[in-house]
Amino acid sequence: MSSQTLHQPVMLDEVVSTLALRDGGHYIDATFGNGGYSRAILQSADCHLMAIDQDPDAIARGQNLIEDHAPRFTLAHGRFSQMRDLLDHHDPQAATDGVDGIVFDLGVCSTQLDQAERGFSFQKDGPLDMRMSQDGLDAAEVVNNTAEADLANILYTYGDERASRRIARAIVKARNETPITRTLQLAEIIHSVMPRPKPGQSDSATRSFQALRIYVNQEMAEIEQALESAQTLLKPDGLLVVVTFHSLEDRIVKKFIANRGGKVARPSRHLPELEDAPVFFQMVTRKPLLPSDDEIATNPRSRSAKLRAAKRLHDTNLAKGA
Repeated sequence: MSSQTLHQPVMLDEVVSTLALRDGGHYIDATFGNGGYSRAILQSADCHLMAIDQDPDAIARGQNLIEDHAPRFTLAHGRFSQMRDLLDHHDPQAATDGVDGIVFDLGVCSTQLDQAERGFSFQKDGPLDMRMSQDGLDAAEVVNNTAEADLANILYTYGDERASRRIARAIVKARNETPITRTLQLAEIIHSVMPRPKPGQSDSATRSFQALRIYVNQEMAEIEQALESAQTLLKPDGLLVVVTFHSLEDRIVKKFIANRGGKVARPSRHLPELEDAPVFFQMVTRKPLLPSDDEIATNPRSRSAKLRAAKRLHDTNLAKGA
């Protein structure tokens, strides 16, 4: 698969349409990556946009876009869970007044996967790193220092890997002989205890590599914190648009929108109704939007994508049933 194919922004037309962009509006692209969403937003309306990325390489790639669209485009280096602080630093008036839309693409930037030295992929040999921000705990430290039971739990929780105990046992056995420092080294250990995949099945190391990446970058906690920040930053009628790529992400987003939309499920049908919950959002997409067959054909990365969206309500409506 070519890099050009990999780098296409997923569900771009659907994202731009759902954001309902307007001239003079203020927006946040919480996951800049290669700038696909940011470029389309800036070209679609005479608006102000702050994009965020924790990867220094992404910030470097975005310099041309800054030159083309300054002063209405800002590219902030940081985690999207820090978006309130980042907006307050770069555009304090927008942080006070609120923004008209926030978009997240929760997929891994394909450029990171393409770079062997970043250690995300078992398709190319590289250091076992996986850090999106290029600092902090890396995957090699997790693999070499985590207790076997805890390592198995990471693989199962974040990768849905049913063979997590078998793989963790093999990793511990291998690391007792020599430290595991390379991506292909880890992949070979996993392959040694897993059956050969059938035609059409993904590589048997896929789930384990996904789990380690999520754990190293604390991705699920980041998403939860970022959604909380988005709620506080959106103006009334502001739009939250999130594109997810696997079930863990989608479950968090779906639950957040449902709960903040007043759809709080009872723990049991035998228990009384819960006290009315505040309603912060109205669902825009009751069911997630999915990529078209044409997009999947031209960009296979999009096949697992789901787009969910919600509109921020006015504070006067923050009561269930209002």
